[in-house]
Amino acid sequence: MENGCRVLIPILVIQLLAVLCASSQDFDFFYFVQQWPGSYCDTRRSCCYPTTGKPDADFGIHGLWPNYDDGSYPSNCDSSTRFVASEISDLTSSLQKYWPTLACPTSNGLKFWSHEWLKHGTCAESVFDQHGYFEAALNLKKQVNLLQALENAGIKPDGRFYSVEKIKEAIKEATGFTPGIECNVDSSRNHQLYQVYLCVDTSGTNFIECPIASSSRCYGKIEFPSFGSHGREDFLDHEEL
Repeated sequence: MENGCRVLIPILVIQLLAVLCASSQDFDFFYFVQQWPGSYCDTRRSCCYPTTGKPDADFGIHGLWPNYDDGSYPSNCDSSTRFVASEISDLTSSLQKYWPTLACPTSNGLKFWSHEWLKHGTCAESVFDQHGYFEAALNLKKQVNLLQALENAGIKPDGRFYSVEKIKEAIKEATGFTPGIECNVDSSRNHQLYQVYLCVDTSGTNFIECPIASSSRCYGKIEFPSFGSHGREDFLDHEEL
């Protein structure tokens, strides 16, 4: 009987670890997050354009993030997984266009994409492999044109101030779903439109109404800055790359 217990205990431990590992891959929905480059650059830290040049004046993908209904989220779920650039080589040109990096020093985007895959993508490996994760985000980007939705409502990146509620209404009118709005602060301490959150089902393909209230992270009227000459080129780092 004693030997049987000795065998049983390791088996139970292994089974428990398997359950814990499996549960770490579970989530309830995705946030699909896009950011306005003008607001990223129009801060005290400024920004650096990628090695491919200045991105288009359009909302760019920030990430596709698994989340729980209680507002928390998993992260860095699989330490054994690595980002492999060759696995998304056929998507690179699209990622450079629709998921550009603006961080300094100047880079080619691989560090940004690697961060997003390791922190968020590995928590959705029950749904996607690395290629599928980035492809899903690009497909979602094709489904919604935030800039067009806002401009159709007379909300333009012209440095003027617009109501957060009007911004949300314009996006809901175009997409059918209520967005979450996040602001950041420019060098003059003005709150400005920074990121838009839309919710996606666990397949990563369909937009849904957010399971939890998409509370705006800013209120009243906010600035919608142009995407002008706020960025800076770091020529030394460009040459090093």
